[in-house]
Amino acid sequence: MDTRRISDTGRIGEPACDACDVVTVPTRQGLEAVDILRRGTGDGVGPVIHDDGCDTLGFLVPSGTAAAWDVPGSTCTETDGRGLRLAPDPEPPVEGSDWLLPPGEADLATDPAVLRAALGEAARLIEAADSCR
Repeated sequence: MDTRRISDTGRIGEPACDACDVVTVPTRQGLEAVDILRRGTGDGVGPVIHDDGCDTLGFLVPSGTAAAWDVPGSTCTETDGRGLRLAPDPEPPVEGSDWLLPPGEADLATDPAVLRAALGEAARLIEAADSCR
């Protein structure tokens, strides 16, 4: 059993993290946010999952994030340990989904404050691009 724990900053600590919350966003905004997070010099992006239809992306964030999540156009779901355990190379936790960034290739969880900023920047970039058409 993996004994690592995700702290409030999305970093590894002790003991085991049995659950993460999931921030779900439309794919276009999520992909922009992943790019922003991967280019950043600060905290990285944690595991990201996509649905089979490629309509949404889900960012794994530390447990407890859902209680205060209020970003328009996204939802944050409390998982209570229902299948989202962060072990290296796990199977996707939801049937009909797959990892965009699997655990082991990403930080353990995305810092909610960093994700909030990246989603905001992504929304502004999309709005600017769409207004140029």
